[in-house]
Amino acid sequence: MASENSPLLAYRLLGDEGFTAPAIGPGGPGAASTRKLSTFLGVVVPTVLSMFSIVVFLRIGFVVGHAGLLQALAMLLVAYFILALTVLSVCAIATNGAVRGGGAYFMISRTLGPEVGGSIGLMFYLANVCGCAVSLLGLVEAMLDTFGTDSTGSSELRVLPQGYGWSLLYGSLLLGLVGGVCTLGAGLYARASFLTFLLVSGSLFSVLVSFVAVRPRDILLAPQPGPNGSSLPPHVGHFTGFNSSTLKANLGAGYAKDYTTGAMMTFASVFAVLFNGCTGIMAGANMSGELKDPSRAIPLGTIVAVAYTFFIYTLLFFLSSFTCDRILLQEYYGFFGAISLWSPLVLIGVYATSLSASMSSLIGASRILHALAQDDLFGVILAPAKVVTRGGNPWGAVLYSWGLVQLVLLAGKLNTLAAVVTVFYLVAYAAVDLSCLSLEWASAPNFRPTFSLFSWHTCLLGVASCLLMMFLISPGAAGGSLLLMGLLCALLTARGGPSSWGYVSQALLFHQVRKYLLRLDVRKEHVKFWRPQLLLLVGNPRGALPLLRLANQLKKGGLYVLGHVTLGDLDCLPSDPVQPQYGAWLSLVDRAQVKAFVDLTLSPSVRQGAQHLLQISGLGGMKPNTLVLGFYDDATPQDHFLTDPAFSEPADGTQEGGSPALSTLFPPPRAPGSPRALSPQDYVATVADALKMNKNVVLARACGALPPERLSRGSGSTSQPHHVDVWPLNLLRPRGGPGYVDVCGLFLLQMATILGMVPAWHSARLRIFLCLGPREAPGAAEGRLRALLSQLRIRAEVQEVVWGEGAGSGEPEEEEGDFVNGGWGDAEAEALACSANALVQAQQGQGRGGGPGGPEGRDVEEGPTTALTFLYLPRPPADPARYTRYLALMEILSHDLGPTLLIHGVTPVTCTDL
Repeated sequence: MASENSPLLAYRLLGDEGFTAPAIGPGGPGAASTRKLSTFLGVVVPTVLSMFSIVVFLRIGFVVGHAGLLQALAMLLVAYFILALTVLSVCAIATNGAVRGGGAYFMISRTLGPEVGGSIGLMFYLANVCGCAVSLLGLVEAMLDTFGTDSTGSSELRVLPQGYGWSLLYGSLLLGLVGGVCTLGAGLYARASFLTFLLVSGSLFSVLVSFVAVRPRDILLAPQPGPNGSSLPPHVGHFTGFNSSTLKANLGAGYAKDYTTGAMMTFASVFAVLFNGCTGIMAGANMSGELKDPSRAIPLGTIVAVAYTFFIYTLLFFLSSFTCDRILLQEYYGFFGAISLWSPLVLIGVYATSLSASMSSLIGASRILHALAQDDLFGVILAPAKVVTRGGNPWGAVLYSWGLVQLVLLAGKLNTLAAVVTVFYLVAYAAVDLSCLSLEWASAPNFRPTFSLFSWHTCLLGVASCLLMMFLISPGAAGGSLLLMGLLCALLTARGGPSSWGYVSQALLFHQVRKYLLRLDVRKEHVKFWRPQLLLLVGNPRGALPLLRLANQLKKGGLYVLGHVTLGDLDCLPSDPVQPQYGAWLSLVDRAQVKAFVDLTLSPSVRQGAQHLLQISGLGGMKPNTLVLGFYDDATPQDHFLTDPAFSEPADGTQEGGSPALSTLFPPPRAPGSPRALSPQDYVATVADALKMNKNVVLARACGALPPERLSRGSGSTSQPHHVDVWPLNLLRPRGGPGYVDVCGLFLLQMATILGMVPAWHSARLRIFLCLGPREAPGAAEGRLRALLSQLRIRAEVQEVVWGEGAGSGEPEEEEGDFVNGGWGDAEAEALACSANALVQAQQGQGRGGGPGGPEGRDVEEGPTTALTFLYLPRPPADPARYTRYLALMEILSHDLGPTLLIHGVTPVTCTDL
């Protein structure tokens, strides 16, 4: 079983001294030294700062002023409810095992696979890059609003030149500061984040105190633009202090035009602004590679941060509604500074939150990028991001991300990208919820997180909520993000990825297949839904490749099992030699492009091994009902690996990745005259065993003569038409009555019809032959058969052939099996088999002279040839002593007929009912 990381294997017992545990980290043995951050510094601080962002200072009044207190609280509850659902999923996954670097990307990719994880990881990375640029540009604009030369603010220090070039310069300088902190490592970032956390907390504390300490005042608002470009007279907003009338006036909604954009606000637009500001719940999880104990720190720190920010937001909503009138709330985003005891402290808080959000986005992006580069999902494009310092700091990923942020800064204002950034975040959150939902639904025994406050209901509701929010915020961005994710998934699927991560899709498939197998009740089987379920016994696949593909065409959506018997006794062997062979056989199935399972067994004899496979292969209602064997003759085995293009391999005997070539995993074909693993006696006994178990039997002869286009998966259209001939009567006892067709004959018709449904055989025409005795009137049997074919919806050409001068034409009719059981002499039996063989050859499109009793040198008219012949296989004799003679008769019957299937069916397979 593939396993990317099995930490328990590295524990070593040290006698009475206990045991030592290896350090598990993203960077190998020395990575433990990079895990220095505590829960508070590594998770709580960055998550709080990311969830506050600039909204806590500049958008509280906007939300309450337009939505009113009641709707604002409802928005806050809904937003935090959605975020809390994702937090529960994050906590569950984080406490289910060792979490390495990469945060959300690591959780998603190790659950949903590299295709989904890599695509969402790249989108989450781009969201962090753009989020860093948005935060920096927001900081630049806030600085210019106060200190810009063109500013209309009250500050006397309006010294900063303004313009696109200057804004780009300021943003680049701030990015250099942020990038320098992140490049020097997570330790410096944590200290810088803690410093900004103190500044933001102090600023917020001053605001909260100001609501109580500041006396009521009137605040002069900036004049608003009027019609025809004129300005309306300035008006005043009121800070009333705690006043019940003010609260009553602010309870209900009062949506109006935004004074900065002129757009009419609605519930959705205001909610989108609020939600955009509190989507930083992954800031702590992104630092998973630097946390001392990520499985404990991520859930605990994230929950504490979410609870703390929710409390602060709620408190600010109440205080604003109690003390500020609606005009002040709606028309002055920065009213905190106007009511503050010391307004510069609020300004410091605004700058600190913007700076901390940019740092958090940049360092989070670098950790995601480093994890993507380490997994090598995007090849050499991300190779520079693999570079780390001796201490484990991925400075290459930081510089890579810094360069991308600098490119984004060139775009100037990024208001249009703000919605895209939030949508990308929501895609990642939905993927985390989906990962947890998949693990919960798969019911895998190893999914046992220590955090249990979640269920599949919360996960499913989280996925639905995130998708709903995506389209509520920006339908265009939501659709574009899903399209981008699909394209990236297709790219990663085509490129291929690691197969040792343990995809949850396999666990889900197992869970669903087991459930439906239990519901596939064999007692409810009906003949009208019958389909062949084949067990093909293969000795050496080198010589059986055409038969392997022909059986794949005959299965008609049924079960197809490749069985192989390894000779040996487990009591005399140190280990089971069968288990190491599965890889080679599964590679064979992939290379041959057949939809088959593999079942191998160890047995002292091939016959006993075949019995084992017939008895135990499959599960429930998915068990083989038909045994397929190659014919037992003296033909020289061919090595089809040498001629089949699908099995062409390098001359050095290795495949890509250094694994051994498939041709080296199977022995060469048996040399002519060398002893066989199966005797003629045991071969016929195997056929008899299958019939005793009520299994149908198919013996395939000369399938190597089939043209490649007949075994391909294409249309198989050829310029020259071919026939598929069916002889549904026992040619060794053709006088069973006019038009006599038994269960076995109907089985032949069904198998031939199934083959005709395969695209490669669409051009072949089905012919059915009926044998007439000397005293039978022509036409009667054909009419009955045509009526039967009409009921069975089988299109075929019916031909009556007169049984020629075969031996025993005047003998009395015998019961089925008497001929092979010795009721006739050996000479008569051989003569009748030769006569039957000549009869079949005479009806084929080309003469194949040289067979026993067959004509030689016949002149054959030009026309369609027979591609495949279906013959009725008589039951083996009851006396095992006659098995060898039975096989000799089958050899004579099918000699020189080209590709032939000798079939004996024991189960009803046709139905005329709807």
